[in-house]
Amino acid sequence: MKHQRHASLRLRLALLFALASAVLFALMGMYVYSALEREVAYRDDIALLGRIDRIKSIIKDNNNIDLLKKQPKIYSNMLGNKDNALWIIDGSGELLIEVNPESLPIPVIAELQPQPLFSTSGAKAARMAWSRVQNGESDIFIIASKLLAEREQMMAAYRWNLGAAWMIGVLLAFAVGWEVVRRGLLPLQRLSQQAAAVSPQHLGLRLDAQKQPQELQALTAALNLMLARLEQGYAKLGQFSEDLAHEMRTPLNNLMLQNQLALGQPPALEDYAQLLDSQQEEYERLARMIDNMLFLARAEKPDAALQLESVDVEKLSQQLSGYFEGMAQERGIQIAANAQGHLNADKRLVRRALANLLANAIRYGEANSVVTLRCSARTPNWLDIEVLNQGAAIGEEHLPRIFDRFYRCDASRSHPDDSGGLGLAIVQSIMHMHGGEVLVSSSDSGTQFTLRFPMQTY
Repeated sequence: MKHQRHASLRLRLALLFALASAVLFALMGMYVYSALEREVAYRDDIALLGRIDRIKSIIKDNNNIDLLKKQPKIYSNMLGNKDNALWIIDGSGELLIEVNPESLPIPVIAELQPQPLFSTSGAKAARMAWSRVQNGESDIFIIASKLLAEREQMMAAYRWNLGAAWMIGVLLAFAVGWEVVRRGLLPLQRLSQQAAAVSPQHLGLRLDAQKQPQELQALTAALNLMLARLEQGYAKLGQFSEDLAHEMRTPLNNLMLQNQLALGQPPALEDYAQLLDSQQEEYERLARMIDNMLFLARAEKPDAALQLESVDVEKLSQQLSGYFEGMAQERGIQIAANAQGHLNADKRLVRRALANLLANAIRYGEANSVVTLRCSARTPNWLDIEVLNQGAAIGEEHLPRIFDRFYRCDASRSHPDDSGGLGLAIVQSIMHMHGGEVLVSSSDSGTQFTLRFPMQTY
């Protein structure tokens, strides 16, 4: 089976840092480029208008355009380079003065734009400025032009430089992000090394939350809680295995001992009948134990299904009272069934839980006493079914473990027909399946088990 490989957290964070930097650098570059483009265009426009103003001043000072025609170098020196052009045209369209190194087409007066500044397109795009000057009785048009090729080349080179700077910046951001993330993840690496040291032989190890950064302290605490639960579960599993071996060994030893005694004596029909009867008892004990273990294993599965139905607690308590009447009379015990109410629960499982509690109450209750089965609704959302018996109190040291599997307060008081120490564990599993809980309290006056069921509308 192939395992899908995912990108490392360091790579992801470095890429995200580089991506954020790329977006930021791109926005900054676009802003700088746009600002420069506007500034260059503005300066070119100011230069064109300035030339128009200087030409107007020269014309006004000489008062005769014919004298200016004889000094064309003045205008050439004023323009400075071949990208600039100048035309002076009279009102009739006659070209008076022309400085045109690039042989641009002569502007047509009638086609001039209304605004003093405009751009032309074509093979030789240019920016133009014009103005009208009155010379005596006629008008003179002054037109200055500057080719846009040089500006476009400069901006193209600037775009390339910005792109190269952007690429270098993104690569540097990725490299810096990689190193920063590497250093930032060092505490997580140390945490993983500490967690790797935990093993079944060292379940008591805990991670030091105080030495972790604030962001990892909650994770460390959660891992410590998980390790504590694992240690507890592992200890319970080990105890369960030990108790299971002990419980299974007792009936198996009895069976082997009986067979050895039978093999060592002369065969007799009555002896074989007695042997089979005794072995049948041990087999039934083993069968009950295995059945209870299978039930607990199935009950702990998350998808354990419940067959919910309306349960009449009063009717169920009367049935159980009649069922255990014979067992109770052997010890002179009376069963007082005063339970009333309804539940939305699995009737079969509720019957089994109450049967286990009643059996324990009769088995360990004081002779010639009363076992009480009753209900109480302490809150609107819960229904309590209580089983009380009179007798010796359960020691305080036993109460925390009384629902553990195979746990007995007094192993010497075990009975051949009991549940093998699994009865109360089964009761607790049934209550967990129903979303409820089982409680126990014990004093010199007796012991009370409470099944607390959540009330549901049905």
